[in-house]
Amino acid sequence: MTNDPVDAREFIAAHGQVIYKTLRWTPYERDGVPVTGWAEPVTAAEIDDSLRVTPHLFQARVDKVADVRVLVVGPHVFAVRIHSGLLDWRKDYSALSYTVVDLPDRVGKALLAYLDHFGLVSGSFDLAMDRAGDYWWLELNPNGQWAWLEEKTGLKMSAAFADLLTRGVSP
Repeated sequence: MTNDPVDAREFIAAHGQVIYKTLRWTPYERDGVPVTGWAEPVTAAEIDDSLRVTPHLFQARVDKVADVRVLVVGPHVFAVRIHSGLLDWRKDYSALSYTVVDLPDRVGKALLAYLDHFGLVSGSFDLAMDRAGDYWWLELNPNGQWAWLEEKTGLKMSAAFADLLTRGVSP
């Protein structure tokens, strides 16, 4: 994350294919048309001094076959593979399909350790799966949306939250 054009260009040079994305979704409209930022490819030539206005998030592009949203609630780990074929699946929810997946043990443990490190009891992680079946951590999602996945998959996410809240579990 940077607002320094030199740093951004160096990152792109070091990683080749890079994407840029906003730090959060915004429900803004201009003349009735939704205006928001999606994950998009970016080149060093596109970086100019306007980057200095605010921090921007850059990531090396993963040659992915699917995205995986993982909701962790206390000890419960819910993983859903999102099939879309899009760089940023949020662009078209009507094109999505979902499969409940079991994460490799080491991945689930790493996500639990991440939350524990920061004193959190819940989090929504975004991962990418590459052609070899390896998982790539993208972010601990700041918006943490998950309810639509419960509806689409039948996973008992709300029940896990209710259990966490009634037990008063802390990190």
